[in-house]
Amino acid sequence: MDAATRGLHEGIDAAMRRTGVPYLHPDGETIQLDLLGSGPMVRWQERKQELMFLGSSCWSDLPQIYGRYGTTPSRRLLAWVRELEGAQAAVLTDTGMQACALLFDALLEPGDHVACARGVYNKSKAYLSRLTTLLGGELTLVDDLSYAGLAAALRPDTRLLFVETYTNPLMRAVDPEALARAVGSARAAGGARLVVALDSTIASPWGLAQPALSWDGVDVVVVSGTKALAGQDRDMWGYLASDDVRLLNGVMDLQAMRGGIADWRRATAILTGLDQAEPRFRRRCATARAVTAFLAAHPLVEAVFHPTAPGHPDAAVIATHYTEPGSIVSFRLRDADEAQARHFCDVLAMCGVLRYALSFDGLATKLNHHRSVSEYFTAEEEVRRIGVDRLVRLGIGVEHPDDLIACLNWTLWHRHEITSAEIAAWQAERAGALGLGDS
Repeated sequence: MDAATRGLHEGIDAAMRRTGVPYLHPDGETIQLDLLGSGPMVRWQERKQELMFLGSSCWSDLPQIYGRYGTTPSRRLLAWVRELEGAQAAVLTDTGMQACALLFDALLEPGDHVACARGVYNKSKAYLSRLTTLLGGELTLVDDLSYAGLAAALRPDTRLLFVETYTNPLMRAVDPEALARAVGSARAAGGARLVVALDSTIASPWGLAQPALSWDGVDVVVVSGTKALAGQDRDMWGYLASDDVRLLNGVMDLQAMRGGIADWRRATAILTGLDQAEPRFRRRCATARAVTAFLAAHPLVEAVFHPTAPGHPDAAVIATHYTEPGSIVSFRLRDADEAQARHFCDVLAMCGVLRYALSFDGLATKLNHHRSVSEYFTAEEEVRRIGVDRLVRLGIGVEHPDDLIACLNWTLWHRHEITSAEIAAWQAERAGALGLGDS
């Protein structure tokens, strides 16, 4: 053999001996494996067909055969998700939104009716609206998630009920008992095709008194692992977990064609940080409690939205069914309009501790003006109608709560002393000092 050929294959063989996995690269992990011959491939194909025919397990559990179906590190992450959710099956995705889209696409058929809580993530609602329109179906947005509100929204032809806990930015909590009663009534009345999906990204599996799949009526859980389960603002991923193996096999078939898997590099990075994910989530929740208590008592704050806020409308439900309140804190300034709320956020960012950014559950606390981020093109009347007007939103990080409170308190009292010109000058100076250039 040529020296280059010999060196390549001796390196690959050495990597196999070192890792115990037949990767096709001298340094280790690859998206394909050396199968040594046709036998393993045939056995894999037959095992996949057996699982799909019997419905005993999802074929996402099968050994790695090709990277678009799963990799060795992603299978370790998959096992962790199944244990965390107490689920018979799970499918990993590259984002939480991908998990939603795959579920919706695999589930919905022409003419189907979908009921969706209005408080769910905007992109989830937008995708469901687009999909039901294309399929000639119908989407009903549900404001009232009580038993009566849910029961009124569900119909014999309802294929999907999609809800979220907690909601962003108002942090409302789904009541498992009301959900179970409404779903049970709908199924008894002829809605046998009804599938209930719960997005528990904000509450996280660690924030529920019992796994979401143990709630009566819930068929599948959707989570953006990018948030609490990664918790470092570095790796995007998501998953679906369910005891409905046939449903997730259909999702896997679609993902195998379309893509959207959490690849081995991402899975490896996520696995490395899993031991810190839960402690950081609980720390953020504790800090959110402290920040909420401060804001609720402040004379310049009109209202605070967090599960621990005084007078929360779901307080009894939360006390019974939830163990952690999540890390998102939203609030409204007293006697401030939308422009003043936005100005407040810009001044608060100048303190240098809370960073003006999207999303939540990272290391650094994030803040933003909710209207600018999530409802920029929504009519002002609609924003007020659904109660998300004039909101400042915080995604609490792992800083000491006293530091966050100090920044909030200073800004609450002194925001009027800072002009828009001074904000723009500070932003330019800050970007220059950090070598960021024009933004």
